[in-house]
Amino acid sequence: MSKVSRGSAALWLIAASLVSAGQARCEAVLPPVNLGDSTFQDGIAGPGVMLQQTLSAYRAGTSRDGNGDPLQQAPKVNSVALLTQVSYLSEHRVLGAHWGGEVIVPFAHVRLQPATGEAIHGTGAGDIFVSPFILQWPAASLAGRPFWQRLNLNVTLPTARHGRAGRMDLGSGAVQLNPHYAFTWEASPRWEVSGRVHYLWVDGHRDPAVGSGRSSEQPGQAVHLNTAVSRSLNNSLRIGGSLYVLMQISDDRIDGASRPGRERVLGIGPSLSWKHGRASLHVAAYIEGEAKLRSEGSRLSLRYAVNL
Repeated sequence: MSKVSRGSAALWLIAASLVSAGQARCEAVLPPVNLGDSTFQDGIAGPGVMLQQTLSAYRAGTSRDGNGDPLQQAPKVNSVALLTQVSYLSEHRVLGAHWGGEVIVPFAHVRLQPATGEAIHGTGAGDIFVSPFILQWPAASLAGRPFWQRLNLNVTLPTARHGRAGRMDLGSGAVQLNPHYAFTWEASPRWEVSGRVHYLWVDGHRDPAVGSGRSSEQPGQAVHLNTAVSRSLNNSLRIGGSLYVLMQISDDRIDGASRPGRERVLGIGPSLSWKHGRASLHVAAYIEGEAKLRSEGSRLSLRYAVNL
């Protein structure tokens, strides 16, 4: 099996702090999602078990308001998230595709330095991701070349610490639905194009951050996209470029009322992958831009996978 990855799990507090610094923003914030942790040959997979470790490092010293203008009192943040993933695809077919599932457990550390005052630290487990329904189709043909595709119905459970006075939140406090469709098209013997489109829906909850003065909140819906193009240099090494985009498509709801303001960010950068036998290593680096109502920084993703 190969390439069934959910990706990025930085702390909920990072988003909450960065988008609210220096402004009176009343909206909720989107939870962490996969931004750039899936790249080359993403749609290719087959029956079996895959173990994967993803290390995602993020650094930001800039935050932007709803107009895309930089905030004057933005905090600085450094975070590292490690995701442990077990995925399985069976020989059993549903709608012509191999059926399977996966579990991902994130662990994160963050250091948040406000514009004034002492830095805040947080370390711990994040919300657990579960997918009871993955459909991986065998290679088909598109323009005479192999085309792979997958559907993954992912659910995030609010298992992490949230809403406790005097402690850093490690989770969203809400159930999240984050299904995705992934594909890879082998355009030539050396070139391939891959992509993954996610839809995000977050359930409303009645446990907002302590001190917020809210009784309930629900972040808006969003879509986010990872895409990559790569060329093989030999049987083991590929190089290319990757891009991710996040766009909120509906307004937040606070205490039942709709609040305008939608998050957005884009990241782009170089990537490479190396394979040896059943193991593979994937590296991608990104610089962010075009942000609204969130941080803007740089990201490094390292992903090591072994097919059993």
